[in-house]
Amino acid sequence: MEPDEQDERATTGTPPAVHLDGITKRFPGVIANDDVDLEVERGTIHALVGENGAGKTTLMNVLYGLYEPTEGTVRIDGEPQTFDDPGDAMDVGIGMIHQHFMLVDTMTVAENVVLGDEPTKWGGIVTDRERANRETQALADRYGLEVEPTELIEEISVGEQQRVEILKTLYRGADILILDEPTAVLTPQEVQSLFGILRELIAEGKTIIFITHKLGEALEVADEISVLRKGKLVGTVDAETATREELARMMVGRDVLLEVDKPAASRGDLVLDVEAVTIEDDRGVVAADSVSFGVHQGEVFGIAGVDGNGQSELIEAITGLRKPTDGTITFDGRDITTDSRRSRVSAGMAYVAEDRQKRSLVMEYELQRNGLLGRQHLRPFSDGRLIDWGATGEYVDDIIEEYDVRPADPTAKAHSFSGGNQQKFIVGREFERDPSLVIASQPTRGVDIGSIEFIHNRLLELRSDGKAVLLVSSKLDEVTQLSDRLGVMHDGEIIAVVDPDEVTEEELGLLMAGERPDNLDVDGARVRRSSV
Repeated sequence: MEPDEQDERATTGTPPAVHLDGITKRFPGVIANDDVDLEVERGTIHALVGENGAGKTTLMNVLYGLYEPTEGTVRIDGEPQTFDDPGDAMDVGIGMIHQHFMLVDTMTVAENVVLGDEPTKWGGIVTDRERANRETQALADRYGLEVEPTELIEEISVGEQQRVEILKTLYRGADILILDEPTAVLTPQEVQSLFGILRELIAEGKTIIFITHKLGEALEVADEISVLRKGKLVGTVDAETATREELARMMVGRDVLLEVDKPAASRGDLVLDVEAVTIEDDRGVVAADSVSFGVHQGEVFGIAGVDGNGQSELIEAITGLRKPTDGTITFDGRDITTDSRRSRVSAGMAYVAEDRQKRSLVMEYELQRNGLLGRQHLRPFSDGRLIDWGATGEYVDDIIEEYDVRPADPTAKAHSFSGGNQQKFIVGREFERDPSLVIASQPTRGVDIGSIEFIHNRLLELRSDGKAVLLVSSKLDEVTQLSDRLGVMHDGEIIAVVDPDEVTEEELGLLMAGERPDNLDVDGARVRRSSV
C-alpha cells in the first residue's frame, strides 16, 4: 500500500475491515504462514493469489477460525479477535464460501439457506417454511441474487447453487465474505453474473476476499491483489495498474509464459474411437447419451462443459471404471468396451483422474507405493511375482525431481502433501508411462501457475511425440489453448465439435449452457458435428 493511502486512512481514523497482524502459523516441520501482514479495506474486493503451498488457504483458515495462529493477531475493524472455531468468526461477521459447495441436494433453496438457524412456529416445534421462503426471497431481492426459494438444489444450475451459498452466508449476518476459487465450475456468463453480484455486495458495504488461481479474473474484479509466496506476503498491488505478467512473476519468482505456444498438429491414425456410447450414473440415470468422437495420434481433443454434464461418467467408461449400457469403445483398433482397467493400462492408456484422492492415490500409502499404482504387475517394476523396489524408487525419485513435487520425500504419505503437489505427482506418474493415449481430466485443478505452465508444455510434448491426448477441463482458457478440436458437452451429449481457434469464449459459454449461437453454422468450418 502506498504511503499517501496510509496517511489518508490515518487522517480519517478508519481501520481496515481485516488486519492480519504478523500472522505466523507453524505445523510440525512446516511454516505455512511467516509473519504475514495483510490489510483489507472495508467495502472492497481483495484478491489473494499464490502458488500451491504458498499459504493462502491456511491464512484464510486462520481468519475464519479453523486454525489458531502460532503468532500474530487477527483484527476486525481495528479490534483484536480470538477465534476458537468458525462459529466465533461468524459471530463477528465473517463467512466463508468453499470451492466445493456444502448444500443438501434433496432440500430446497430456502431450506439450505436457513439450515441450522431455521425460523420456527408452534412454539419452536416445527420449521416455518413459509417464513423461510419469504426471508430467502427478500434477501435475494436485496442483493440481486436470482433464486427460487422453493426449488430443490439438485434441480438448479451450478451458478444458482453458488448464489445459494452466498445467501447462506448473508443470512447469518456476514459482512466479510471469503470466497475460495468461486469461478472454478462456472460458465463465462455465470462468472460475469457472479462478478456483478460481488459488486452489488460491495455497494452494500460488504468486504470480499477472493482466493483465485485465475489472474485475469483477479485483475478484472478486485480492487487490490495480495501475493503470497512460500508463506510470506510478497506484496499488495493495485488491480487497476497491475498486469498478469507482474503477478505471475511475484507468485513464482521468475517470468512465466502465460500463453501456450502450440505448433501445428500433425494428425495421424485414429487411436481412440468412441461410438454411440450411453452411460448411466450411480442412480441408474442416463449421464451420457449416444456420445461419439475420436482422438488421433498427434492431436489434443478437448471436451468443454460445466461440471456435471456427463463428462465424468464418459471418462470413467473410457478408462474402464464404469460399464457403458450401449455403444463401443475402440483403442488402437481393438474393442475394449468390456476390458478391465488393468488391461487398458497395460495396452498404453494413461489417466489423470478428476478426483485425485478417490481415483489416483491411496492416501495412506507413501509416494513410492503410489508411484506403482496400475503398474505393479509390469516390468521393470515387477517380474510378475515380486516388486523391484530399487527400480520403483528411481522412477519415483525422477518424478519428484522432474515435476517439482514438494517436499521431495518419497517416503511421505500422500495425505501429507498439498493438493497441488499431489496433482503434480499424479501427472508425472501418468505422463512418464510412455502411453499411446493420455486421458487428462482437470489436469491442472488446484495447481499453481508455474506448474500449470509445466503441465501444459508436457501435454504438448506428448502431442508432438505422436501421442493421442483427450483433455477434459472446466477452464476455458486451458481447453481452448491446448485443443486442436473441441467437443462441447451439455446434458450428457456432445452438442458440437468446434475449432478452438475460431470460436469465441461467449459462443462457447452459450454452447455449454445448451444454447446454439445464431451466428455459428453447425455444418460449416466454425462448428461441426463429428465422430472422428
